[in-house]
Amino acid sequence: MPAIQFFEEDITYTLKNKTKIRQWINQTIVTEGFTLHGLAFVFCSDAYLLKINQKYLNHDTYTDIITFDNSVKENEITGDIFISIPRIRENAASFNVPGTDELHRVIIHGVLHLLGYKDKTPAAKKKMTKKEDYYLGKRLF
Repeated sequence: MPAIQFFEEDITYTLKNKTKIRQWINQTIVTEGFTLHGLAFVFCSDAYLLKINQKYLNHDTYTDIITFDNSVKENEITGDIFISIPRIRENAASFNVPGTDELHRVIIHGVLHLLGYKDKTPAAKKKMTKKEDYYLGKRLF
């Protein structure tokens, strides 16, 4: 079983280039000095992600991604990343970018959270965006 898995909840979605995306994510993790233990991506509906946001984070808002860090060992990545495909599509249209580019940005955003990057302050958000852009540039697909 691969260390990076992809699932669907409440939607039908087929991720393209799974093998290359796994390699890209793993290379990002290794470059940052971590090892990968297990990572699950769950592609879901807005309603599904809203319920998770309400239940676990006490937020009553739609979002594109929620990341749960389940790591036990230091510098070892274990987590679950939930991504709303309808929100990705809406954001891609708003930002006038291809849907796959927006999806890849959100995927790497979740991975960066697991690597310890934050985005709650302007300075932290700027640093995270710079890292997102850097790793998006490392895609080979």
